[in-house]
Amino acid sequence: MTKKSRLHPHAVAHHKRGIAAQFAQLRTTGLGWLAAFFAVLGPGLLAGLSDDDPAGITTYSILGAEFGYRYLWIIPLSTILLVQFHMLAVRIGAATGLGFVGVIRQHWGRHWAYAAVIGLLFANFGTICAEYAGIAAALGMIGVPSWISAPVAALLICLVVVLGSFHRIEKILLFISATLALYIVDGILAAPDWSAVAQGALIPHFPDTQVAWIAIAATLGTTLAPWGLAFIQSYAVDKKISVKNLRWEQVDVVIGSILTGVIGIAIAIACAATLHRSGTHIKDASDVALALQPLAGSFATIFFGVGLLGASLLAAAIVPIATAYSIAEGIGAPASLDLDSKHFQFFYAAFIVLTVAAASVVSIPGLLLIPLIYSSQLVNAVLLPLHVVALLLIAQNTEIMGPNVIGIKTRLLGLLSLLLILACLVALGFS
Repeated sequence: MTKKSRLHPHAVAHHKRGIAAQFAQLRTTGLGWLAAFFAVLGPGLLAGLSDDDPAGITTYSILGAEFGYRYLWIIPLSTILLVQFHMLAVRIGAATGLGFVGVIRQHWGRHWAYAAVIGLLFANFGTICAEYAGIAAALGMIGVPSWISAPVAALLICLVVVLGSFHRIEKILLFISATLALYIVDGILAAPDWSAVAQGALIPHFPDTQVAWIAIAATLGTTLAPWGLAFIQSYAVDKKISVKNLRWEQVDVVIGSILTGVIGIAIAIACAATLHRSGTHIKDASDVALALQPLAGSFATIFFGVGLLGASLLAAAIVPIATAYSIAEGIGAPASLDLDSKHFQFFYAAFIVLTVAAASVVSIPGLLLIPLIYSSQLVNAVLLPLHVVALLLIAQNTEIMGPNVIGIKTRLLGLLSLLLILACLVALGFS
C-alpha cells in the first residue's frame, strides 16, 4: 500500500486543491517568496485576531475603563507570549501532521485525548456563547432582538463552513477580520494622552487590589486562550503547512499576533481616554459602544459596534471549528474543512451541534450570560498552563518531533513563560 493510498480521501482531495496546486503558477512566474508567504497566510492571522472576540473586547475595555493607562503593559507582554506559543503549536503541527488532541491520542493514548477534549469542550462552549452574545449585542444596537440575530447568524455560519471549500472559508474569515481595524481608528478618535499611553504600555505597574489582579489575569487568559492554541495547530495541519514552510508561517504568526496586540491596546486606550476619564463603568462590549458616543463622537460608536459585529462573526466561526477539530481528533475521525459535506462527518456534526446549542442559549429571553462567560474564562485560565506544559513536553520529545525538536534556548524561554503565567494565577488566587 502506497503512502498516498493510506491517506484519508479528504486529505488527498485537499492536497490536490491546496497549497501546491493553488500557488504552483505563481512560483513559476518568479514571485517565489511572495507565493510562499501567501501560501501559508491564514493560520496566524485568524488564530490571533479571533482572540479579539467579544470576551476579549470586554476584557480590554474593562482594563482601560477601570484602570486607565496603568496596566496597558500586560497587553504587549501577552502578545509576546502569543507569538511564542503560536509558533510552538504550528511547529508541532508541521512536524507531526497532527492537531493538538491528535498528538495526545497517538502518543499518550485515547483516554488522555478524551480528557483533553472534555476540558476544551467545557471551556469553549461558554466562549462560543460569548461570541453569539456579541452578535446579539451588536445587532441589538439597531433594534434586532437576540432571538432573531443569533439563530440567523448561526444558520449563515453553518452554511458557509459546511458547504464551502477550505480556501473559500478562509477568504471569507480573513475578510471579516478586516473589520477589527476599526478599533485602531477608535483608539485615535478618543484623543488619548500618548505620553501616558507609552508609560503605561512600557513600564509595568503591579496590581495592588484583587480587582486589578483579576483584570491582569483575564487579559492574559483572553489573549492566550487554549482554544486558540489548539486551533492554530489543527488549522495549520488542515492547510498542509510543512516544516519547509515554517519560516513563512512564522511571519504569518508574528503579523497576526502583533495585530491582535495592537487592536487590544487600541480598545483599552479608547476606554481609558473616555470612560475612565468620565468615571463610567461597563459590564460588556455593547456598553462600551453606547458609552463612547457622548465622549468620542458618533463615529467612534459606529466603528466600535461594527467592529464588535465583525469580531463576533469571526470568532463564532473559529471557536466552534477549533472545538470540532479537537472532538474529531479525540475520537480518531477525519478533521478538515475540506471534508465531503454530502456524507455524514463527525467534524461537521460537532460544529453544527456546538453552533446551534450556543445560539439557542443566547436566544433565551432574559438569560444572564455573564456567569456563563466568566466561568468559561476561569476554566481557560486553569487549562492554559496545562496546555502550555503539554506543548512543551511534545515539542522536546524526539520520538514525536524527530529532527524538529526544539532547542535548549526555546525550552528555557517556554519554561520562563510558563512560570510567568503560573505566577499571575497564583497571585490572583492569593489576592
